[in-house]
Amino acid sequence: MKARKRSFVRGIESATLGASGFTSVDSKSCVVFNAFACNFPLSSALPFIASEVVQWQASHGRNHLPWQQTRDPYRVWLSEIMLQQTQVTTVLGYYERFLQQFPDVASLAAAPEDDVMALWSGLGYYTRARNLHKCAKAVVAEHGGHFPRSAQVLATLPGIGRSTAAAIASFCFAERVAILDANVKRVLTRVLAYGEDLSSSRNEKSLWAMAEALLPHQDHQDLHHAMPRYTQGLMDLGATICMPHNPSCLVCPLQEKCQAAQQGNPQNYPVKTRKTKRTSQAWWLLVLRSETGQVWLQRRPSEGGTTGIWAGLFSPPVFADVSSLEHALQALQVKVRERADWPAQLHVLTHRDLFLHPVIVDIAGAGKALDATVLAVEGGWQAAQNWPQLGVPAPVRKLLEALAAE
Repeated sequence: MKARKRSFVRGIESATLGASGFTSVDSKSCVVFNAFACNFPLSSALPFIASEVVQWQASHGRNHLPWQQTRDPYRVWLSEIMLQQTQVTTVLGYYERFLQQFPDVASLAAAPEDDVMALWSGLGYYTRARNLHKCAKAVVAEHGGHFPRSAQVLATLPGIGRSTAAAIASFCFAERVAILDANVKRVLTRVLAYGEDLSSSRNEKSLWAMAEALLPHQDHQDLHHAMPRYTQGLMDLGATICMPHNPSCLVCPLQEKCQAAQQGNPQNYPVKTRKTKRTSQAWWLLVLRSETGQVWLQRRPSEGGTTGIWAGLFSPPVFADVSSLEHALQALQVKVRERADWPAQLHVLTHRDLFLHPVIVDIAGAGKALDATVLAVEGGWQAAQNWPQLGVPAPVRKLLEALAAE
C-alpha cells in the first residue's frame, strides 16, 4: 500500500501542476489526492469549508476597508501590494495618498519613478514600489491600460506573484482560483492537519492543490459573490482568529472541521523547518550640513549585493566602517565647523538588523559640489523643503526631521 501511495501522489502532482503553476483538474482527483496527502481516511473527502467561510466573512469579517468597497482591479492591486508584510493600519494612509496623486493606472505609469518612491517613502520593502511602477507601465503598454482578468495572466506582470494574482482575480472578476499567503497557509494547514514541511517545494505544491480543491464549487449558485467573500474570509481568519500564537479556536467558524483544533495542537502548524538566519550589519552615515541648513544626499545604487538595501533611494553617504568615513571626510577637503557622533540607531529589516551610526558634520559655507569620486556616486545639496519630495528611507527621514528640529 505504501508503494502505491507514493506512485499515486506522483501521478496526481504531475497531472495537476502545470508550467503555469495553476491547477486544472477535476474535483474528484483533488479529493482523492488530498485524502492521501492530508492523512484523511481513504474513503473520506476533504472537509467542505467554503460555506462556513463565506457566511462568517459576511457577518464577522473585515468589510470596512476602503479597497473592499470596489472591484476596480487598480485599487485592489494597489492594496494587495501595499499589504505585503505590512499592517493594515500602516497601509491606510499611504493607500489614500497614492490614490490622490495617482487615481488610475495610466497616471501611475506616466509618473517619474522619483515621485513614486517619494510617495512610498516610509512604507518599506521598496522593491514593491519599483515593481509597482513597472507593472503599471506594463499594463498600459501591453494590455491597453486594463488589468488582465485571469490570475494566470496577472501573474506574468512585474511584482505580482501567484497568490496576489489570484487575490486580484477573485476579488475583481470572481475567478475560481486559490490564494496561499502566510495567513491562509496557517488556516489551511491547521484545518487539514497538514504536517508536511513547507520548506519543500513539493509539499507546498501539494498544499496549493488542496487549496484549489477547497474552493467554492464551480456550480455555486452565486459564485460571483462567493469567491470574493471566500478569499477575504480566509485572509480575515488568518489575520484575526487563526493567529500564529494563541489562536481563538472557540470563536472560529471552522472549529468543528479543523483537524488541528480537534487534536488540540494548532500551534504545531504550519511546519517549516528551514528558517532564514537573521544577520546584523553596521553602517556609518556621513551627514554633511551646510551653513544654510542644506544636507548632502545621494541616490543609492539600484541593485547589487548589500547595496540592495534602500536601492534607488536617497540617503547621506554610507560607509561600512568609521575609518572609511574618516578617510572620505578628509579627502573631501571641507572645512569642518562642528562634528557630532550620534548614538547608533537600530533599524530592523525582515532578516537583518541594521545598526546606523550618524556622524553629523557641519561645514563652512553655503555648500559646494562634492567630489563624486570620493563619495562613489553623485549627489546634491537638499534644503529642508526639498528632501521630503524625494524617495527617502524611513530611518533617514527620521534623522533629517531630527536635524531640522534642532
